[in-house]
Amino acid sequence: MGWKDAAEPVLSRMPAVARPEGHVPFRRKLGWTGGILVLYFFLTNVTLFGLDAATANDLFGQFRSILAGQQGSVLQLGIGPIVTASIVLQLLGGADLLGLDTDNNPRDQVLYQGLQKLLVGVMICLTGLPMVFAGNFLPADQAVATSLGIGTFGVRSLIFAQIAVGGVLILFMDEIVSKWGVGSGVGLFIIAGVSQQLVGGLFSWQGLGGTSGLFPTWIGIVTGAIELPASPRDLLSTIFLGQGQLLALITTLLIFGIVVYAESVRVEIPLSHARVKGARGRFPVKLIYASVLPMILVRALQANIQFLGRILNNSWVGMPTWLGQYTGGQVTGGLFYYLAPIQSRSDWMWFLGLTSADPLDIAIRVLIDLVFMIVGGAVFAIFWVETTGMGPESTARQIQNSGMQIPGFRRNPQVIEKVMERYIPQVTVIGGALVGLLAVMANMLGTIGAVSGTGLLLTVSITYKLYEEIAEEQLMEMHPMMRNMFGSE
Repeated sequence: MGWKDAAEPVLSRMPAVARPEGHVPFRRKLGWTGGILVLYFFLTNVTLFGLDAATANDLFGQFRSILAGQQGSVLQLGIGPIVTASIVLQLLGGADLLGLDTDNNPRDQVLYQGLQKLLVGVMICLTGLPMVFAGNFLPADQAVATSLGIGTFGVRSLIFAQIAVGGVLILFMDEIVSKWGVGSGVGLFIIAGVSQQLVGGLFSWQGLGGTSGLFPTWIGIVTGAIELPASPRDLLSTIFLGQGQLLALITTLLIFGIVVYAESVRVEIPLSHARVKGARGRFPVKLIYASVLPMILVRALQANIQFLGRILNNSWVGMPTWLGQYTGGQVTGGLFYYLAPIQSRSDWMWFLGLTSADPLDIAIRVLIDLVFMIVGGAVFAIFWVETTGMGPESTARQIQNSGMQIPGFRRNPQVIEKVMERYIPQVTVIGGALVGLLAVMANMLGTIGAVSGTGLLLTVSITYKLYEEIAEEQLMEMHPMMRNMFGSE
């Protein structure tokens, strides 16, 4: 008896959101999507009962915008467990260790979805338990422990139960959006979190004497409420790197422009309908063919590495200095320091006095980050394409089933697959590497609202794809016959 037979009684009974029967009207999809978005914002504002928020420490730090959670809230873990479970499944699937045919076998599809949910539950425990019980990341409020009479351990257990419930909720919220809404829940939550930071970075107003938003700052500069230094060097530094945030604004606009342009660059393979004369179409192979979602997996892998380092540093086991050295909760030396990604200008601009780190150490960190992101982006893009039915074989089968064919070629899936193999593998690798390079460069230059470069990159690309999906949904709503061609019926 194989592992599938042994695990089927458990995996097939995992709770799941029911799929809609037939077509879901576009307005209803928007309603479900909007409702889940409102619920997400509500849950990010529900603070953990029993938490001593004054001494809590955000374990994810700069990765927070990518993991789409909120420090100290029920959604403390964000999409982290979902993404980590996806990484494990991608690696197992890429190595062909699962033996699941998720394209053609309904039973394997059910097992795969059940296995994903089981892994998410495991990751909630593996992430949440050290976060609550190791170190001082989510400390218990002693006043609550005394008033309830359950002690510190009891309050910590209560905190873990709350973040575990939040992890399960966000899993099913993602599933609801994927089945009943528009786009994916993971992408929607990332957009929501990053958009909050961007709006704050543009408009937050704390009074003209201490503005943090771009527009209030410049109002203060123009009206004279904010004094600028007289020295030309200090003036340029203040305008571009300091309060003026011009470099962050330029980087933000540049990322927007590059991503939108890259999304529009594509190779279009002509198609014609085998039975309907004159019915023609095109299959676009975009430069960012695998989308930027594999980049979440790469950054999440880095986040988990840093998470492990901070847990080891705060545990009773201790950690040798060659592995990691920490000051004030931040890694300052050892292997974990070199593996830590460059997050902002203060991590590498030694020539402007923004960091006291050695230039050689900075160069090593930048090189490791570039290699990790470029190679990781390409590798995870390949895994993503193969496991989501976007590879040459799956694409050829989809085209065949829709009744389309490539003009000048026999109507045969193997023939279509060979044509697709000329483009999809190469574009997948190039696109994944390009996104990795852009993410590192955006992090190094900084963005509005201190959004991570990867977070901004993901938000722009996901928003663009969401716009395309909404346009496609509206098109199918106006022309119901097209739902058969898109496989949405």
